[in-house]
Amino acid sequence: MPVSDELGAEDAKLITLAMGARGRIAATEGAAVRDEMGRTYSGASISVGEFRLSAIELAIAQLVAAGARGLELAVILGAEQADLSLIRNFSGDGTPVLQCSASGEVLERLVT
Repeated sequence: MPVSDELGAEDAKLITLAMGARGRIAATEGAAVRDEMGRTYSGASISVGEFRLSAIELAIAQLVAAGARGLELAVILGAEQADLSLIRNFSGDGTPVLQCSASGEVLERLVT
């Protein structure tokens, strides 16, 4: 079933943003988040020498830098496993997380 058939448009948009972030730099993982005001942020995993930043770390860093105070939904796609503790530390318990394949198929629905 296509993503758009099983998710609302705003949630499907996050998957598209994560795929775009991943695709721009041919990263192995992508992520996107939506804050409490509906603003979206995306990121891709990066590795420069010994420095490594996961896609969800980058997306949440952008969200924090923009002054967001909450997180409505997180999407992680590719091989990266959801870092629920990172998401929980920022947004508290009960935040939905979609773990997706690299092609955007929802594999698992998690809650922090």
